[in-house]
Amino acid sequence: MRPDGQETHHWFDDDAGPVVRPYAMTRGRTTSAGRHRLDLIAVVVAEQHQGDAATDQTLSPEHVDIVELCQDAPQSVAELAAGLDLPIGVVRVLIGDLVDDELVHVTRPVPPAELPDASILRDVIDGLRAL
Repeated sequence: MRPDGQETHHWFDDDAGPVVRPYAMTRGRTTSAGRHRLDLIAVVVAEQHQGDAATDQTLSPEHVDIVELCQDAPQSVAELAAGLDLPIGVVRVLIGDLVDDELVHVTRPVPPAELPDASILRDVIDGLRAL
């Protein structure tokens, strides 16, 4: 109720500012069409040939923000979500769109289990020195 006795139908607090639901940014999608595997540590890199994403009328402001953040330095999915203050699920869908449009590509760090053991590397170096 307002101070003047009128009932309000707001579902949010006036101090909250503008509210855009995540499904509005993704047009109701929870995954991208390409179903790209985007874990939190996947690294997003802007493509060099993408031109000026800011002038692309098909991109949302959030898409443009992601491309611009990745132009200076590659960013992880988690870093992008934190930097844009968006839910991780929304950022994954938006990144998937950008991958499909070939504006960014995603790389994954080498899992620790696939890294060579330090002792093996030392043995190789010692063997090379012995030659």
